[in-house]
Formats: sequence, C-alpha cells, structure tokens
Amino acid sequence: MSPALSPAGRRTAGRRTAAAVLTAALLVPLAACGNDDEGDGAGKAAGDSAQKADLTVLAASSLTDVFKTAGAAYEKENPGTKVNFSFAGSQELAAQVKQGAPADALVTADTKTMDGLRSDTGAPSVIAKNRLVIAVGEGNPKKVAELKDLSDSKLKVVLAAPEVPVGRYSKQILDDQKIDVRPVSQEPNVRAVLSKVELGEADAGLVYKTDAATATEKVDAVRIPDGENAIAEYPAATLKTSEHADAAAAFVKWLSTPAAQKILKNAGFEKP
Repeated sequence: MSPALSPAGRRTAGRRTAAAVLTAALLVPLAACGNDDEGDGAGKAAGDSAQKADLTVLAASSLTDVFKTAGAAYEKENPGTKVNFSFAGSQELAAQVKQGAPADALVTADTKTMDGLRSDTGAPSVIAKNRLVIAVGEGNPKKVAELKDLSDSKLKVVLAAPEVPVGRYSKQILDDQKIDVRPVSQEPNVRAVLSKVELGEADAGLVYKTDAATATEKVDAVRIPDGENAIAEYPAATLKTSEHADAAAAFVKWLSTPAAQKILKNAGFEKP
C-alpha cells in the first residue's frame, strides 16, 4: 500500500494531475490532424496544387518558336505544370474563344482582337512588341529595297488577309505610303506568308521581323524604316472559362518577368 500523502504532497499531486489533463486536451486536435509528417505533406500538396495544371494557351502564329522555348522554361521553373500551345492567326483564336474552345489563356498579335473579347478574358497586359519587314528570297534576287518596290506588277507579292493582325498592319503601312499592291494571295496567318516566300511561290511578303529571323537559311529581311512601319503589340490574358484559373494567371504574369522577357528579346521581340 502506498504511504499516505501529506497535505503538501496532495497539493503537488493535484497540480500534476491538472497539468496532465490540460496537456492531453491540447494534444487531441493535433492527433486528429494525423502525425506530423502526414500533416506537413498534406498542407504542401494543397498549396502546390493551386499552381499545378495542364494549361492550354491559345497564341498567335508569330509566337510559335519563342513560346516553345518559353513554355519549356516555365515548366522547368514550375514542376508539375504542363503548358500546351495552340497556334493560329489571332482572328482564328478569337473565333475559338467565342465558340467556347477549352483553353486557359490567350495571347494575340494585336490589341484590337483582344479588346473584342473583353467579356471572355481577364484584364490583358502587353508582353511584347514587334515590327514588320519585307521577306524576300535568299540573296534578294528581285532586288527589293523598299516598300514602294512591292507595287511592281512583275513582282509576286503575298500578304496576310486584312482581318489578320499582320495583314491589318501591312494594309496600314501601305495605305499610309499610298502604295498600291496587288497580292497574288492573302494568307490566314503570318507563317503562311513566310512559307510562300520560303518555297519560292512569292517574291516578297510582309511579315514580322521575328518570323523572318526563323528562316534565315531561305529568306532575307529588308528593313522598313520606323517612320514607315507599324508597331505590333502582343497582349496576354486569362480566359474566364479556364478550369485552372490560378495556374493560368500565374503563367500570364510570368510572361512579364525578366526570365520570360529575356527569352522574347533573344527571339527579336521588343519590350512592351
């Protein structure tokens, strides 16, 4: 039998019992959350999952090469996120958005197209700028030197259709200089214009300088003076129908970071 406690001993034992009860009460909620390792892992997974997703980005054709590089860089910086691109003329992309195509973000080659989709997108931000050049065959066999040369009826000139951003810019600079050009074809996007020149199906065409830079083995670029040129702006925005809103917003925001801007600059794009 245990010896009887003195009054002081009974008070000490009582305090110990109360402390034990309080400690047990505090440990109950922690136990309900699982052990320490499981709790930390679950919390991290929940936090990370907001930024992880398979994203679909609708992007202007002139971004084809640079966005492949940018997408790979973004995926490396954000493990668990996959960026899939769908490239087409901006007017085609706008039609896809209006038709409810499943996508998360949009980048067009002009602000006009993006402005027409205000009810479908978040607030856009311009991520880059571009300029036009005259694309000619390697070595410039037809000796095209300036815009007015494109009015020569003996020259086979190809332009983008006027509803395409690059086609609209082309019409703008030709009209401003009062140059009458009769194109042999009007293409649905800038890459189609470039392809016609690459294949020798056209002697010259108006494209973005960044597109001409992707085909230097087959195409030369004739510079257009700034005073006769047009500035193309590339706005990016999330789509309201995106099922990955947080991840889409993170990607669009990243396009304006120094890392992304360096990739765009290396491809010949200008700062926004």
